[in-house]
Amino acid sequence: MAMNAKIVHTTDPVLLIGGGDCPDMVLHAALEKARCVVAADGGARRALRLGRVPDAIIGDMDSLRPDEIAALPEGVLHPIAEQDSTDFDKCLRNIQTPLVLGYGFLGARLDHELAVLNVLVRRAQSNCVLVGEQDLVLLAPPEITLDLPIGERLSLFPMREVTGRSQGLRWAIDGLQFAPWGQSGTSNEVSGPVTLQFDAPGMLLMLPVGYLEQVTQAMLRASAWHVRAE
Repeated sequence: MAMNAKIVHTTDPVLLIGGGDCPDMVLHAALEKARCVVAADGGARRALRLGRVPDAIIGDMDSLRPDEIAALPEGVLHPIAEQDSTDFDKCLRNIQTPLVLGYGFLGARLDHELAVLNVLVRRAQSNCVLVGEQDLVLLAPPEITLDLPIGERLSLFPMREVTGRSQGLRWAIDGLQFAPWGQSGTSNEVSGPVTLQFDAPGMLLMLPVGYLEQVTQAMLRASAWHVRAE
């Protein structure tokens, strides 16, 4: 891992830990595989409890006690004091990686979860998969291919006006005008090898959490959106 304009710059996927719902057993398994670990503020406490010192801790640091901060190795803590963005936003905009796997950002408080989904869309240039207890949630890239069992649930929900095309879905999305206040694509089903294409960033893709490995590999193959960072 090296540093440049971003706080973290790596060619490996980054495990990003938040303070929301996430069973210790699930997080421990993810930590065993991760080469680069970043914590969003209080998410550091969870990593430390499981025996892993994060490579970087990013946030406003309002969730860590002074004694916890004092015990951290030098150079790990990266405080960002401004209060106009969430810790998740602070992390995404300061990590350069092919893929972020976010644990502890889904579930618990609904307002926090909605804020996270908002950031996913606003930081469309960052490929990120959020891992929840039951579901995976990601901002669909310009194109993604997935090999999933026939009949499996695949849900799409637009966070802005967006159009796209599909292969391998029971209900094709071609020609549909998606919008948060109009057409959505929840509870669709897989009918064969899936290819999804979208014309702009804004579509959330949701799948059962058991397909994390397939989604991870698909996202590592996919191109990120080329949009100007805020």
